[in-house]
Amino acid sequence: MGKPTGFKEFAREAASYRDVDVRLLDYAELYTPVDEARLSTQAARCMDCGIPFCQSGDGCPVANRIPEWNDLIYDGRWREALDRLHQTNNFPEFTGRVCPAPCEGSCVLGSVDKPVTIKNIEYAIIDRGFAEGWVVPQPPAQRTGKTVAVIGSGPSGLAAAAQLNQAGHTVTVYERADRIGGLLMYGIPNMKLGKDVVQRRVDLLAAEGVNFVTNADVGGAGANAVSVEELRSASDAVVLCTGATNGRDLPIDNRQLNGIHLAMEFLRANTKSLLDSNLDDGNYISAKGKNVIVIGGGDTGTDCIGTSIRHGAKNVVNFELMPQPPEDRANDNPWPTWPRIFRVDYGHAESAHTFGKDPREYCLLSKGFIDDGNGNVKGIKTVDVEWKSEGGRMSMTEVPGSERLWEADLVLLSMGFLGPEQYVNAALGVETDERSNYRAAYDKFATNLPGVFAAGDCRRGQSLVVWAIDEGRRAAREVDAYLMA
Repeated sequence: MGKPTGFKEFAREAASYRDVDVRLLDYAELYTPVDEARLSTQAARCMDCGIPFCQSGDGCPVANRIPEWNDLIYDGRWREALDRLHQTNNFPEFTGRVCPAPCEGSCVLGSVDKPVTIKNIEYAIIDRGFAEGWVVPQPPAQRTGKTVAVIGSGPSGLAAAAQLNQAGHTVTVYERADRIGGLLMYGIPNMKLGKDVVQRRVDLLAAEGVNFVTNADVGGAGANAVSVEELRSASDAVVLCTGATNGRDLPIDNRQLNGIHLAMEFLRANTKSLLDSNLDDGNYISAKGKNVIVIGGGDTGTDCIGTSIRHGAKNVVNFELMPQPPEDRANDNPWPTWPRIFRVDYGHAESAHTFGKDPREYCLLSKGFIDDGNGNVKGIKTVDVEWKSEGGRMSMTEVPGSERLWEADLVLLSMGFLGPEQYVNAALGVETDERSNYRAAYDKFATNLPGVFAAGDCRRGQSLVVWAIDEGRRAAREVDAYLMA
């Protein structure tokens, strides 16, 4: 530990975002340049805590050696910190930007004070590594002669491919979209994760020997279809990393109206148009001049808010079914579990700046959409709900007389995901569990078919990028063991 008394001397100072008036004019990343002096001070807050909960248990899923690289940053040993970081995490440039940082939620200092700015430090280490030219291709010294097909190029697929390639296997990643990256490319807006950052890592993996095939819809039926039978017969192993892309819908009255979209339809189209033409082609769902309602919170809801404001929305409101979280941990939410507390993310702050108030409305149940007479949505009917805890379970009741009407020209449904689309596993014959995910145990990742494995959200359900990386790495280890007997 660099400074034994640092946690008592220095207050938490997280890195700020770019000025809101400036960042709303573009789709560039939110982040400000790294301040090395500030980071050294923040790293000094890392305690000699005995048991670093940040890197295990409720903390980091990939077991990042956080206290070690905090100490190295305090001492100015950035190159060594990068090596420590890459030992456990293939893509710290992704997690350092988009991970909600469960490590900070379980930081020991966080039990009595504000936690260490772990996420900021991780982001700074990897970006310094690229800037200094320390991150270079490292192809394997020899090849095993074994071939692996990875279906899906999101974080779990890329992590599995990276690890299997380093083991010497010949890996081909198949992606149905026109660009590699899956969720990283088309599910997360540029403001949070620049696509040049994603492409930088993809190019590095390609230089190390990973093969990438785009516009390849494995198990599909269209022009870009790839036969799963042929793919399996031509490969020594197959890893399914297709993600949980089946969005949760809202089957209420008039759902068929124009102007109601799943959040990913909105976000995916915006990013593709932005990359293809800087939005000049018009091939996206525009929120310009519209009253936008985002139903559902979380990161995806925030991304819909931020994107809508950049389009020039007339107003944005975010419906939340649950009550507003408390400012501090509740009694049933003790440290080191993830703190379920009230947070203001970038989209909320941008909405408050633009429209004068936080966009979130809590305890609202949507009852039906309103038709403008021409097949377009013009509003939503809602009712307030009250929540009660009964026997450890939450139940809600509608509040009589609380019905309201909300203007809406564009409705974005951001209520999470139900699991993977089923056509890949159906074509292969892979079994699913009771939640429609591909059935495969966490420690083995093997499906019911010999040589076919599953990892990431398609196996565990909707989760974090860092969990997807963990699963890709662990699945790669099991695939390697299978291939090499």
